[in-house]
Amino acid sequence: MFFEWQANQAVTLRCVGKYAETHDAVSIRLSELSESLLFQFKPGQFINLGVEIAGKMEFRAYSISSAVEDEHLQLTIKRVAGGKVSNYIIDSLLPGDTVQALPPAGDFNCIDHPPQTINGHAKALLISAGCGVTPVFSMAAYWLNNRDNVDIAFLHIARSPEETIYFDQLETLDAIYPNFRLELLLKNNHGTSHPQGRLNADWITQLVPDFKERTIYLCGPNQFMLDTQQYLKQLDFDMNQFYQESFTPAPREDVQLSDENTMVAVPDFSQSIQARKGQVLADVLEGAGLPVIVACRSGICGSCKCKVRAGSVSSTSQETLTPEEIEQGYVLACSSTIQSDLDVQIG
Repeated sequence: MFFEWQANQAVTLRCVGKYAETHDAVSIRLSELSESLLFQFKPGQFINLGVEIAGKMEFRAYSISSAVEDEHLQLTIKRVAGGKVSNYIIDSLLPGDTVQALPPAGDFNCIDHPPQTINGHAKALLISAGCGVTPVFSMAAYWLNNRDNVDIAFLHIARSPEETIYFDQLETLDAIYPNFRLELLLKNNHGTSHPQGRLNADWITQLVPDFKERTIYLCGPNQFMLDTQQYLKQLDFDMNQFYQESFTPAPREDVQLSDENTMVAVPDFSQSIQARKGQVLADVLEGAGLPVIVACRSGICGSCKCKVRAGSVSSTSQETLTPEEIEQGYVLACSSTIQSDLDVQIG
């Protein structure tokens, strides 16, 4: 039987396992509360995970690293400076604890964007760094488990073997699957036969000479992804066969806070909130203690969708909204700045 997600409503899951991957990263496994059910998602997608910290439910987006139709969801979480939720999970979440989770989401996946087939063969290049390995690891597991016969080149960049998430699993896949080739580029390669260096265009051509024949999926820290994208363009890669994940907010270089005051009315909660023109709508709603879920803060998860019934906002992302929703006035609060007095409906 399959686990049933509840539209855009949070469900309660239980942590049934917690494992150290590196000194600063753990994997947690989440299952249904009462029975063993299989989880469906598109490999590469993420969930918005909610944990209660100091009496407040805090949501953040984490990529799923488990295989499709496992009896659990696995998330791998790395410690980050100032990371309220990530660090809480690493330090305090225990097996047996419950969490909240929104349904899997995200356009970065290998179902909606399968690798192109050339002369009857599908070839993929997965490029990752740090915790960016999680969604592409799930993609590789999907292709290998479903015997799709996808030729997989897995290029991962890390500091050292000890700081490489899934180091043993990746080497095992490389050893047993003829259609999986691991290329691990390390800053410090002590004790391994993997090369040492920093990723650049030359390393891509050296490690994956046939990269132009592959569909590329990229995930990692923002600057790493920007640099990698530039290397691929320099190498004349067909960017129509390029996909990347990013939870980084779109820049708002053209938006400045104004001295002009506005009012944000939320009639369903009997609230009228004073704000300034140019403020991010999500910040205003959160500041008033309203139950808006803001997880990725980049307009790609859709958790903060709300309806502007009157007034205007300026939006930098509508990625998860349908044309019908946009027509009806729905916006993503994390990616929308206030331009006038508003009447808002949450959810």
